[in-house]
Amino acid sequence: MTEPIDPAKLPGVIPYVDNHDGPRRLLTVELRPFPSSSVPYVPLVSIDGRQFVVSWGAVTFEIPADRNVHVSARLHTNYGSQAAATPFASIVLAPHPEPVRLATQFTGQGGSILPVG
Repeated sequence: MTEPIDPAKLPGVIPYVDNHDGPRRLLTVELRPFPSSSVPYVPLVSIDGRQFVVSWGAVTFEIPADRNVHVSARLHTNYGSQAAATPFASIVLAPHPEPVRLATQFTGQGGSILPVG
């Protein structure tokens, strides 16, 4: 019999850093750039309140599979008068054993983060 794969040991996966001894799954967040913006934004993703500075594109995290997980994404900038304009999006994922993929969509009025596929 083969050992179950530890998601935190997969290349490129950001491990879940809070205390959790239960089953885990993979979460991939597709961070889509803010459309037609001349302001340089830095994407940030938070998992259960723990914030990560990430890159644009797909980023994969290890998350608990046996309880709710809060996921949020926001854009940050220190560019001139736009320093306070930080679009954000948030979702709570219900317990589930399978991997999940989310995608962000940011606009001048805010943002959304929704399951894909």
